Amino acid sequence: MYDRLADLPVTISSTSTARLERETSSEFTRVTTEITLRGPNDVVGTGEDVTYETAEHDALAEHGMPDLAGEYTVGGLSSRLEEVDLFPAGPPDRAVFRNYRRWGVESAALDLALRQAETDLASRLGRALEPVRFVASTRLGDPPTVDRLERLREQQPDLEFKLDPTPAWDDAVVSQIQTAVGRDAVRILDLKGQYEGTDVDVPADPELYGRVLEAFPSAVVEDPALTEETEPLFDDPDVRRRVSWDAPIHGLEDVEALPWEPDWLNVKPSRFGSIESLLETIDYCTERDVCLYGGGQFELGVGRGQLQTLAALWYPDGPNDVAPRAYNDPTLEAGVPSSPLEPADDHLGFRWASSG
Repeated sequence: MYDRLADLPVTISSTSTARLERETSSEFTRVTTEITLRGPNDVVGTGEDVTYETAEHDALAEHGMPDLAGEYTVGGLSSRLEEVDLFPAGPPDRAVFRNYRRWGVESAALDLALRQAETDLASRLGRALEPVRFVASTRLGDPPTVDRLERLREQQPDLEFKLDPTPAWDDAVVSQIQTAVGRDAVRILDLKGQYEGTDVDVPADPELYGRVLEAFPSAVVEDPALTEETEPLFDDPDVRRRVSWDAPIHGLEDVEALPWEPDWLNVKPSRFGSIESLLETIDYCTERDVCLYGGGQFELGVGRGQLQTLAALWYPDGPNDVAPRAYNDPTLEAGVPSSPLEPADDHLGFRWASSG
């Protein structure tokens, strides 16, 4: 698929950034940077850098982006980015942040190239945009309660969920979740066992794993930590087929290095860095019938719609963690969009031409 995009011409006259900030339902302040590439005749393409450290966005606002003006192809600009340091203030704390920022630039360039060609991603790839099913991703707090689940269900009675189990989920908490939303409405259990050195790390806990595997038998189980104590829980082929991977996946090599051939993958485009790496991995998974679904990172700008666009093109029926931004607000306002999201007819460039 990348071959259908790599030769698209793109002309960049100037680059600018905008710092975005918003409170979230997970009780932290999210900061991202929207990257705008401007071409002749004021045609613009936009992407979003979802680096998690606020200081990195502040530094980018202070120092600005490197000069990317010139005439390229989409593939040529990607090659140019191999030589450009997108962190002029100094190396980021985590290496993966380089991928996040590069994706912000490459997605903006793709958006600009498609707009300059007066076309859209679906048309260029010969694919159709389908309505996108989504889940709401939410944490239960500390101590855990089902209050937010109940409020979300009051707004959207058919809403499905991605939840992050923690060791505080005892039998009583699990029973409350089952009562509040039902067993089958929990589509993804994100164990966060593959994260290291982040604020969301969850240590391997065989008792917790066993409890949620049994309590939510149809849920996809994301990122378990495989230890001597937990690995036996996944010896059952039926359980293993429920396992999905997220944090370790930054490209095709990571997929091929998984402990077994996957049945599920969470696709977070920014982790891949380049459009080529993302589409190479999607091609690979499509050929092998690996089930895909989109993953979000609290995008505040155009990035959320781009995730929804990718889901609409390749995995519209998955348990996509790409709910409209309003679902990440501390207070859910009335009238939020329901699942599935319907794409609009006007979808020029690489954008989601709908609310979200």
